[in-house]
Amino acid sequence: MVNEDLNTGSSRRLRDKGSRWRPAAVLAVAVSLLLTACSGGGSDFGPTGQGATGGSEDSVLTSLPKDLQDDYENFKVPTGPTPYLENWKPKGPPPWTIGYASPYSGNSWQTRAMTHLMDDVIPAYKKAGLVDEVVVTQSNSDDTVQNQQIRQLVDQGVDILIACCSSATALNQSIQYAHDKGVPFVNFSGHVDSPYSISALTNYFEAGRVSAESVITKMGGKGNLLDVLGVPGAANAADFEAGVQAAVAKHPDVKIVGTVTGQWSAPVTKTEVQKFLATNTGEINGIVVQPASATGALQALQQSGRPIVPINIGGETGAACYWVKNPQFATTGFNIWPPGEEIALGVETAVRTLEGQGPLIRSIVRTPSEFSYDYAKEKLGTNCDVNADGWLEPPTGTWLSGEHLDKFFKNPSDPMAWKP
Repeated sequence: MVNEDLNTGSSRRLRDKGSRWRPAAVLAVAVSLLLTACSGGGSDFGPTGQGATGGSEDSVLTSLPKDLQDDYENFKVPTGPTPYLENWKPKGPPPWTIGYASPYSGNSWQTRAMTHLMDDVIPAYKKAGLVDEVVVTQSNSDDTVQNQQIRQLVDQGVDILIACCSSATALNQSIQYAHDKGVPFVNFSGHVDSPYSISALTNYFEAGRVSAESVITKMGGKGNLLDVLGVPGAANAADFEAGVQAAVAKHPDVKIVGTVTGQWSAPVTKTEVQKFLATNTGEINGIVVQPASATGALQALQQSGRPIVPINIGGETGAACYWVKNPQFATTGFNIWPPGEEIALGVETAVRTLEGQGPLIRSIVRTPSEFSYDYAKEKLGTNCDVNADGWLEPPTGTWLSGEHLDKFFKNPSDPMAWKP
């Protein structure tokens, strides 16, 4: 059930039913784009308070299996211990209430993520008796509002908080406020550097690197590149761009001749790329984009009359459909931030934490995966729409399996089979 005030972005007051708080009404979900701030890696810490634990960044990371450590390569995220590892218990038994401090909407990513959350993820946890409600707020791209909403959700009695793509630093005081009240904070599709948080995300530096390399390879290792950025200041956008720059630096015959800001939106990307092409008549040999901008960049080329050049595909169905119809367009696609799988990862991390499984590290990181032409063709068919603004998700359970996620917890178990 979603409970949200669409005008102010603040959640409506939850009613007290015995010892638990419940949403008072069901309203439709709306969310707007959050311009987040980026931060570097975390630092050592030994937080005080319930479940606090000490340890250094390096010691925690090196204690993980080697295959997990490799996924953190070149990625500056907090890797110290969590305060929820030992001797921590949730405020009460299940079913639990999840507070979702949702930062944005307005693009296909958030639409897909919210649909999967409400239609698939939460119903499954409800059926298992683990979750009763998800209470959603939205901040209209305002850090001050989002901080207020986090505190409101805590005061109204949620058991845990989740958020996506949040600022690395702007929410730290509210995250500590939540921790002091016994409410953990889980961020997905990006990281926060509070010692009282857990982040679950992809190595976006590596994602940017392999995406750029795929385009440069199709360009033959030389030529002019247009760089389409994501949301200015967003942590995952900055990490992705750092990977792009690292890839380009290894190819002296490749030159970035322009940058535009696509805002992770196909329509915005289309407009901005068209503007660039109209005022820069020089040759463009490839375009690197951050998902979900590939379809917009492709549309801009088509409508400008420019030749179609290599563009990396990050799961956008429109661009993937063009690939299905034109096999030479790309060699592979990438699962960078698949919306359904990422929000499912965030919720599962939250539920495992509430179950006392003991998250070992503050940043649960996985490496980006690939998908093939045959997979895109199988899922989309040859009659697909090249202008579709949707997402081609990896098969459920393959992007991050339960067995893989188990390795990040001290006492791992199937969260659906857990009993208090």
